[in-house]
Amino acid sequence: MKKKIVVLFAIVLLTLTGCTKYLSDDNNKRVVNEKTGQNLTANILCLPEDNKLLEEYKKYEKNLPIKIEELPKCTEMKIYEKKSYNGLWVGLFVRPLAWCIIKLGKVFGNYGLSVMIIGLIIRIIMLPISAKTAKQQENMKKIQPEMSRIEKKYENKTDQESMMKKSQETLALYQKYNINPMSSCLVSFIQLPLFFAFLEAINRVPAIFENYFWKFQLGTTPLIGIKDGNYYYVILIILILVFTALSFKQSMASMSSSSEQVKQTKYMLIFMTVFIGIASFQLPSAIALYWVVTNAFNVIQMNLMKKRG
Repeated sequence: MKKKIVVLFAIVLLTLTGCTKYLSDDNNKRVVNEKTGQNLTANILCLPEDNKLLEEYKKYEKNLPIKIEELPKCTEMKIYEKKSYNGLWVGLFVRPLAWCIIKLGKVFGNYGLSVMIIGLIIRIIMLPISAKTAKQQENMKKIQPEMSRIEKKYENKTDQESMMKKSQETLALYQKYNINPMSSCLVSFIQLPLFFAFLEAINRVPAIFENYFWKFQLGTTPLIGIKDGNYYYVILIILILVFTALSFKQSMASMSSSSEQVKQTKYMLIFMTVFIGIASFQLPSAIALYWVVTNAFNVIQMNLMKKRG
């Protein structure tokens, strides 16, 4: 649960800040798209398709890390750019994912659908790792009674010999149930760069934020959408809250145990659900849709694994 909280905070913070650099005016204030409520990204990978938005970028071109004329149209962006101004991280992860979103968006005629499909593809690719993690969590739950027995056995012993025996017994227990304590860290190490790069790719392709999916303008934040009278954004907020809560609830269920741990986890579940709910008002719809779809997939995946296991 603690690992998931760290991951969640990291994703939200990266979404709102991260490697994305925002366009500033002459007074060093962020330039906001009045129509969508979106802070305009400075280190974009391609040109906006909307002429009015393009003029806004030209107006503050001196604050951009690259000249406007050096950027390609989004539909003409290459998967690799030899003269890229963004460095290794963007070249290896962000740009290829942005290119995939654009190409799939052209196939389906909608960038919102493209964002959700690629988000699901990433989850599917990670299925073997997710399944292994879920199995590890179940095994950790099974060994809790024996772990508690070991803890109680060495509760008041601090000498080196007792600590060594405690470590040996714990290790033997892990081996018995085929548990690798480092596996969860490895999973995060593999998944996080990919998910961060995906969110960064969304932020840095203006064409995505200019597009629509159903009733949602992909660059518009729910807060601005609701203020403008589009109450379909309320549905988006509700879906974010529901699937965030369900995802955390499943993580809590896979934990063990003590009533004190359960109580603490319940409070954390409530806090994080409220936190995400508040943050989601400021998320562009493209990222909000990605969040809903991938978390819904995660909930379904965990339920299926639980039934099969």
